[in-house]
Amino acid sequence: MAIAGRYQMIPRLKPTLGWQELAALLPPAGEEEIQRFEQAFARLMGQKHAIAFPYGRTGLVLLLEALGLKEREVICPAYTCVVVPHAIVTSGNEPVFVDSQEEDFNMNLDLVPEAITEKTGAIVATSIFGYPVDLDRLDKIRQQHPQIPIIQDCAHSFAAEWKGRPVQQAGDAAIFGSNISKILTSIFGGMVTTDRDDLADKLRQLRKARIQPPTWQKAWRRRLYLAAIYPAFTAPIYGMTNALERSGLLNRFVKYYDEGIIEMPTDYLVGMTGVEAKVGQVQVGRYHDIIANRRQVAEFYDKHLQEIPNFILPPLVEGATYSHYVPRTEHRQQRMQYALKHGVQLGQIIEYCIPQMSAYRDRSGNRFACPVARQMAKTTVNLPVYLAKQGNQALKIVELLSKYNKI
Repeated sequence: MAIAGRYQMIPRLKPTLGWQELAALLPPAGEEEIQRFEQAFARLMGQKHAIAFPYGRTGLVLLLEALGLKEREVICPAYTCVVVPHAIVTSGNEPVFVDSQEEDFNMNLDLVPEAITEKTGAIVATSIFGYPVDLDRLDKIRQQHPQIPIIQDCAHSFAAEWKGRPVQQAGDAAIFGSNISKILTSIFGGMVTTDRDDLADKLRQLRKARIQPPTWQKAWRRRLYLAAIYPAFTAPIYGMTNALERSGLLNRFVKYYDEGIIEMPTDYLVGMTGVEAKVGQVQVGRYHDIIANRRQVAEFYDKHLQEIPNFILPPLVEGATYSHYVPRTEHRQQRMQYALKHGVQLGQIIEYCIPQMSAYRDRSGNRFACPVARQMAKTTVNLPVYLAKQGNQALKIVELLSKYNKI
């Protein structure tokens, strides 16, 4: 009992899984499951085509190739997941970083026109943390530069809406990631959606030519990985999982970047497995409940954390999907350590400004100051946002954050 009490912990993230996902791990799981997942995902997103890939970043690499881009500049946020510029570089193009805006963490679209040159090949518009990108301002950019494709990065947001408009539909294509940290998971994996028949055909051709068929060993590794997730994220065991993570013993599973290296996963050109697609189909059926829960917990935090000093709450935005709930504080590490000591793990993703990373510091696309992105990288903290139906845990987090300011 002493050991259980010591390690009892609320994780910073937790996939929404049930017995159906566990049942989906059972054979058979053939290639036809991938097509079913694609069809279900396309219906969910309200789009004509969905093309599955082993990772979202794989989809971005081949999407840029399908758009005919090589040795071009691709505009993207300075404050985003580093796998986005990694994929841009891997595709043979150059990321150009644009600063963020404080209101919702997204790329400041008012700064994008200055970044556009004759070399600009595409714009990646990210709806970070589930906050929908401002489609009104993006529409103006499209009207002024109709030759530049717009790629919606929906890895965090999925079907977030801007004034009732689904962001994934407002561009030439959208990219999604579906690992266990995402709103919807297929264990690993990613998806590209589009309403352009020509682009969908080209993507499928490239996938057939470039992506190797998955092996049976990969399929069983995915099964074992998800089976291990079930106990690993339970409160009595997660404390031990976290201790192993902090010791560095789980780096190969949880650390997704090295500041000085531009790289892709070794299997980024090995196809999605049927078992991943089966799990993804179950998750598609859960999507609306997952989003409803996240919106509830975001509203709960917003209601109960207003009075905490030196703790800037993120906005409540209609149409946001809240992949993360991200306050800002100058005392990030102190708050995280205090919460951890009392059984709550807070997160700090995204804790970097990409132009400051050694791998990108001297690249040609790093030509604009990004002060807002730098500040966000230092101050954002993520609260667990999967707890809407577990009010006691959400209340515990609120009480802990309130007590921190009284010690």
